[in-house]
Amino acid sequence: MANRASFHEVKPVILSYLRTLVLYLVLILVIRLMGKRQVGQMAPAEFVVTMLVANLASIPMQDGGIPLFSGLVPILTVLGVELVLSWWTLRNTAFRQLLCGKPVILIDNGVILQKQLRQTRITLDELMGHLRTKDVLDIRQVQFAILETDGTLSVFPYAEKAPATAQDAGIKVKPQEIPLTIIEDGVLLQQNLRLSGKDSQWVRSALREKSARQEDTFLLALLGTQVIFIPREES
Repeated sequence: MANRASFHEVKPVILSYLRTLVLYLVLILVIRLMGKRQVGQMAPAEFVVTMLVANLASIPMQDGGIPLFSGLVPILTVLGVELVLSWWTLRNTAFRQLLCGKPVILIDNGVILQKQLRQTRITLDELMGHLRTKDVLDIRQVQFAILETDGTLSVFPYAEKAPATAQDAGIKVKPQEIPLTIIEDGVLLQQNLRLSGKDSQWVRSALREKSARQEDTFLLALLGTQVIFIPREES
């Protein structure tokens, strides 16, 4: 009897834990299906959907009397609407501008468009702050500054004020390469090893040159023909 009573006491806790776990996994799936944008890069409609889904998920988490399926239905409905709207915005420019807005020019040939600032409700201090993050201190150096639909500011200096490139200087440079991680925190990444065209024998040889073991390696990566090695620090 005591065991049965204790089980009835623990059962709501177990059910609450399982409900929360299921809703958490569903939320992760929803966010993955919506894309990989960060919050600061979301269009207004996407941000609203994210907030709405989070609120809908919190209700069945807190109220155990609501069937789990009833809690999932509105979340999946919102996801379906978001996917349909995303599909439609890719194919209809007018609808995309209605839902996401359109870029707004704030600086045109070194002149601040004050009317555009008022329409976008951006203060002069905020504009100057955005420019400073782009290493611009003098507005007169800016040919165009455009407020994008995700809230970021694209800044284009005059050509003569822009930093010189290797092409401008007539310097030939090698194409950039992406490092390929082979060992990460003591774990051998087999897929990356195959992509690199190397094998386990090469890994053992590379570690032997560094007098290191795999479990003592924090990072082993390939950058072209260069080997990047960082030992693991003792905790």
